[in-house]
Amino acid sequence: MDYLKFSEFAKDDKRLEGPKKRIDEVLNIELLVTGYRIGKSQYTNKNKNPDAKYLTLQIEINGVKFVIFTGSQVLIEQVEKYADKMPFLAKIVKIDRYYSLS
Repeated sequence: MDYLKFSEFAKDDKRLEGPKKRIDEVLNIELLVTGYRIGKSQYTNKNKNPDAKYLTLQIEINGVKFVIFTGSQVLIEQVEKYADKMPFLAKIVKIDRYYSLS
C-alpha cells in the first residue's frame, strides 16, 4: 500500500518573526508585506461579533522584519484578496476610522 508523505499535503506554516510594531508606528511608511496569518479573535468586535478575526501581518522595513497585530476587517479582506501577490510593497494608511493598504 502506498502512503502519502506529510510533506506532500501539509501546508508550510512558517512562523512569523520579528518584534511587534503597533500599527500607528508604521502608518504612511513604505513597507514590504511578506506574510500573514488570520486567526479567531479572543475579543468580540464593536458589533459584538463572536466570530471576529484578527490579522498578524509580517512586514519588513529597511530589511528588518516586524509583525503587526490588528482586527482591521479592511486589512484582513485586502490581504486575503491579494495573498497571491505577496511579497509586495505597500503603505498602511488611516482613512477616517479604518486602516487600508495603499
